[in-house]
Amino acid sequence: MTTTQPPRTPLGSLPPREHLPLGRIATVLDVVIPVYNEESDLEPCVRRLHEHLARTFPYGFRITIADNASTDRTPDVAARLDDAIDEVTAVRLEQKGRGRALRTVWSLSEAPVLAYMDVDLSTDLNALLPLVAPLISGHSDLAIGSRLSRSARVVRGPKREFISRTYNLILRGSLAARFSDAQCGFKAIRKDVAERLLPMVEDTGWFFDTEMLVLAERAGLRIHEVPVDWVDDPNSTVHIVRTATDDLKGVWRVGRALATGALPLDRLARPFGDDPRDRELSGVPGGLARQLVGFCVVGGLSTLCYLALYSLFRLGLGPQLANAAALLVSAIGNTAANRRLTFGVRGRDRAIRHQAQGLVVFAIGLALTSGSLAALDAASGNASHGTELAVLVAANLAATVLRFLLFRAWVFPERERREERHDSRDGHEPRDSRDRRGPYDSRDRRGPYDLADRHELPDLPDRHDLPDRHDRHDLNDTPRSTR
Repeated sequence: MTTTQPPRTPLGSLPPREHLPLGRIATVLDVVIPVYNEESDLEPCVRRLHEHLARTFPYGFRITIADNASTDRTPDVAARLDDAIDEVTAVRLEQKGRGRALRTVWSLSEAPVLAYMDVDLSTDLNALLPLVAPLISGHSDLAIGSRLSRSARVVRGPKREFISRTYNLILRGSLAARFSDAQCGFKAIRKDVAERLLPMVEDTGWFFDTEMLVLAERAGLRIHEVPVDWVDDPNSTVHIVRTATDDLKGVWRVGRALATGALPLDRLARPFGDDPRDRELSGVPGGLARQLVGFCVVGGLSTLCYLALYSLFRLGLGPQLANAAALLVSAIGNTAANRRLTFGVRGRDRAIRHQAQGLVVFAIGLALTSGSLAALDAASGNASHGTELAVLVAANLAATVLRFLLFRAWVFPERERREERHDSRDGHEPRDSRDRRGPYDSRDRRGPYDLADRHELPDLPDRHDLPDRHDRHDLNDTPRSTR
């Protein structure tokens, strides 16, 4: 088969999740097996997987062998399986990299559910249907197998167990990842999500999985986890040290991009109303209930942070200076947290303006708290530290109520949020982001996965429409018979 550019993906948020119209789809699932020099294991793996799917999977499926520039007889074995089994398709790439293979095949596939698994079939295949069922039903966006869930049953050596758990702890500590197992070679994704997510994933190797999951989670997509039964392959060819080094470099790169807001994660957001928490309540303005909960949580944490900072600064400063410094630091964090968590504003659009407005709100809070301290000093002369804290708590509660009202009506008004949602639904970029494209913005990267300059793809042919294997071309238009 020949390579063409993936289809153009319109900008804007993802549509609401829906159950797939299975009666109108011939091929529901496309399972990709990326391989490199697996001439001995490939055929048993594919035949075992095909037998399992034919026996247990109730819908149409395809198995795609993605050959990563193998130098042994793997291409010949893949071609033989392609000819022998109707549901098997072989694709060859002339560059190595599991991530590159998955991105290429998933981008070309038209199946609404895309999956992959390692060629050694370490994961028990009985987990495959539970893996893809939430994607078919519309419940989830991605699904992963987990060897670290409590009900998972895993057989592997202590070295790999230690490395796996350490790596996932690093992800939790550095990238705030909440999924339990990033490295298990058993994952699935909906096609509509993959069209938006894959162009943002830069890695082409083993870190591809982790980067994809971190970006999906940060964008608010739902990731379903399936506990798996897993038996380690003692003959695995994965280079542990090199892979671990590349993964740590990837963690640093993705963490830096997330910290600077360089990723356009708004393109992965589900529309307002898809989340049950966003549904309108009778007699309550849209989103108010959720905003109150988020604001109270952020406010409570900010107050604790403020009191700790005040106590720390009070050791070397007077009460007025300590109050101002503590309030300034906590106000910056409070504005950023409310911007993202309470009012659902993502990315860098209007971020500077929001912080400036937040500082005005901070000044009002400073006036309230400073005024309360001044009144206390005038009333009692030399008040105790405990009395100061009690007065500040009361003043902060009043300032908090005023802060919420100002945030909702002035800093993050409903009109702006409604305009951004309207732009997102219509496929337009947010107004303030059109000239603020970071290094991760694929609109400025003229590569094979560019979002803005893609050409339309022809339909991926069915197995019966493929020409004879000697007439096929690989992804570099090189006749297979000449290799």
